[in-house]
Amino acid sequence: MLDIFGRSRNLDLLWGAVQEMAKRGLVNDKTFIIVLKALASARELKKCAEFFHFMNEHGCEYRVERLNKVVENLCKGKLVEEAKFVVLKLKDWIRPDGVTYGWLVKGFCDVGELIEASKIWNLMVDESIEPEIEVFEKMMETLFKRNEYDEALKVFQTMRVNRMDDLALSTYKLVIDWMCRKGKVVQANMVFDEMRQRGIQADNSTLGSLVYGLLTRGRHAEAHKVVERIEKPDISVYHGLIKGLIRSRRASEATQVFREMINRGCEPTMHTYIMLLQGHLGKRGRKGPDPLVNFESIFVGGLIKAGKSLEATKYVERTMKGSLEVPRFDYNKFLHYYSSEEGVVMFKEVGKKLREAGFVDLADILQRYGEKMATRERRRRRSELVNGSE
Repeated sequence: MLDIFGRSRNLDLLWGAVQEMAKRGLVNDKTFIIVLKALASARELKKCAEFFHFMNEHGCEYRVERLNKVVENLCKGKLVEEAKFVVLKLKDWIRPDGVTYGWLVKGFCDVGELIEASKIWNLMVDESIEPEIEVFEKMMETLFKRNEYDEALKVFQTMRVNRMDDLALSTYKLVIDWMCRKGKVVQANMVFDEMRQRGIQADNSTLGSLVYGLLTRGRHAEAHKVVERIEKPDISVYHGLIKGLIRSRRASEATQVFREMINRGCEPTMHTYIMLLQGHLGKRGRKGPDPLVNFESIFVGGLIKAGKSLEATKYVERTMKGSLEVPRFDYNKFLHYYSSEEGVVMFKEVGKKLREAGFVDLADILQRYGEKMATRERRRRRSELVNGSE
């Protein structure tokens, strides 16, 4: 009931109902979360703090654990500014701990407010509170995403100097992954060696990042040696191989890896197909007079069959005007529109035509996707029949 009042922004009714509930003793931590989220969404910040005082008078005493649950939910809902206000307003009654500040730092990082995240970080340091390792990792990840590579490595170096014993696989994996993305393979190898010397075993995701980094720097023999030493390669290793080969303009080799992963029982994901299609057709699709290999004609047909005639018309208009840049081809939408029974037939037919035109790799990719959709449709229909009979 409170949730409905909050979502409808009927705050007077919400406040009246929660007062009645408090008098009857029908409140718990979930009440705090629902009410605070509704008040924060409506920017009723003073009432957020008042609610804690009111609940304290009715048996729900001030507790940092309760505050942390509220802050966590507000930050996850992108209401981090409101969460910060509540924390600072209640500071005289509830002393924030590392968990409280940690959620605020992560919340500001999630909304891209790195300056605010740094202010909270400094507040923690001033109060002699040691941030959790995951808070360090969140700051590093945000700095990497903002291309502040040197600043991210400064945070990592701080951890190595002050918290070396606390460093685990998650931290090393994050740093190695971003180093490989930036082409810093030598540095990534040094960090990888340090991790192994400390007795931390690398997982497949870390090895996949290393494989990708080596391939992008042209060190193909080393990359394949790393893969050969992996007992049970999974999707992250194969994705590292495929992505690295495509980046090196070796789409045919990437397709061979695709075939190998299927043979070894590793099921491709949507991301696998999108990477391969981009590798063979480019980010804007293959263009040319031959309709057999003109991917745009396939896409337009798919849009029309999916009932997206207006989108198809707009796309054709842009591609026909030579003065305008052809928009980036959305392979994700293309595969989504064809994820149906019609798509199964289309991929089969197009695969045959592409094979006849000599595009065997592309034919295999599309036909495999069609087979996957056929299996999924059969499972869905079978599930619907079972549910219907029940």
